[in-house]
Amino acid sequence: MVIGILFCRITASAEDSSSRGVQVTKHAEGFEFSDGGKPILFYQAKPKSLDGKFERSGYVHPLRNLDGNVISEDFPADHLHHRGIFWAWHQLYVGDTQIGDPWICRNFLSRVDDVAIVESRVNTAAILATAHWVSPDWLDEAGAQKPIVREETRIEVWPEQENSRTIDIRIKLAALEPEVRIGGSDDVKGYGGFSPRLRLPKDIHFTAEAGEVEPQKTAVNASPWMDISGTFDEANGNRKGSTSGVTILCHPSLPGFPQMWILRKARSMQNPVYPGRTPVKLPTKEPLELRYRLVVHRGSASKEQISSWFETYAAEK
Repeated sequence: MVIGILFCRITASAEDSSSRGVQVTKHAEGFEFSDGGKPILFYQAKPKSLDGKFERSGYVHPLRNLDGNVISEDFPADHLHHRGIFWAWHQLYVGDTQIGDPWICRNFLSRVDDVAIVESRVNTAAILATAHWVSPDWLDEAGAQKPIVREETRIEVWPEQENSRTIDIRIKLAALEPEVRIGGSDDVKGYGGFSPRLRLPKDIHFTAEAGEVEPQKTAVNASPWMDISGTFDEANGNRKGSTSGVTILCHPSLPGFPQMWILRKARSMQNPVYPGRTPVKLPTKEPLELRYRLVVHRGSASKEQISSWFETYAAEK
């Protein structure tokens, strides 16, 4: 398997930034965001596997809540292919040829070739990662893996404010071959796309615009946002856990907005579904952009508070 070389370009403003606000530090495996020396999340840039299986890169893990507890999971026993905060699809086609299975990390790697720490807003920090989707199922004339899709992902993190922290993830996908298509699971669930795999406590509950949401086997039609809350501290082994949560906001620019939701109370990921069971063609010129925002919060967030977060997010062009 061909593995790309990881580069890091740092802008002068990021390099010279003060100790205030969120910071990004380069490590051998990827990039860590921290605030006041306390870790927030880690972007896994270098390929990672479990005994040579389920190889993956280009995702977020660990993600921590405001009390420093890890709330994401990587290589969970029930779904070893799940990987923190990730975005992947079961169906990847070049013309009529199906290429591996990106969702389960079979014959596929989103190979991170370049990561830049970029200039961002005051007190925030951001990286821009460039990856190429490659597979042993798609080779050039010399027998080398030929890139199928160029992915550019920007991750921006805000400092904690009023018991919450904002994390933006913007994913751009451009086809490098003609007639490239991506799609979710080829069944009635159709899951695929942006998928946080969280460490779920027993008292996990879901809230949307209309109130509490009960997960179903198939996707539910809920709202442009979903709050996932519970005693995540107890899920980390602490006996006296306190309530915290993660709100997933979907930007109105998303195709098919608002998206359906695959929700699970245990042993799985959460997923605002895109595009569903039927594959869609990726553009070769103007990339497809998928925008999501996570708000990690302490305590329970009210519907009014989340609606305000969403209105602010929706107004950003």
